[in-house]
Formats: sequence, structure tokens, C-alpha cells
Amino acid sequence: MLKIKDNVDLKELEKYPFESSDSGSIFWSNQDCSKYIRVWFYNRHIVTNDENNFILKKLIKADLVEKVE
Repeated sequence: MLKIKDNVDLKELEKYPFESSDSGSIFWSNQDCSKYIRVWFYNRHIVTNDENNFILKKLIKADLVEKVE
């Protein structure tokens, strides 16, 4: 499982095209919703249906993501 690193201020994610949601997370999806990423605030876990997603790759390249069990 992937998550945003604990030492990362979640405001850093404002640089990426996420939208806030009322469910305690931020969300990104393409136009037809066939690819999406959700980041949960309470545990920083990332839920996605495509690990090759360009947004996720940008987060990894920026060293904001870590792999957890």
C-alpha cells in the first residue's frame, strides 16, 4: 500500500490537481473516471485504480510517497 509520508505537509498536495471532498480526503480523477487517486487525511493512505497514473508518478518523483504494509 502507498501513503503520503508522515513528514510531508498535506498542503504540498495543493500543487497537484486534487479536489477536496467532504469525506476527509482529496480526490483526482480523469474525465471519464477510469483512473483515480484518493488520499485519506486520517491515515494518509493512497487509493488508486492505476499505479501508473501520471499524478501518482509525480508524487513519487517529488518524494512524497512511501510504501507501507
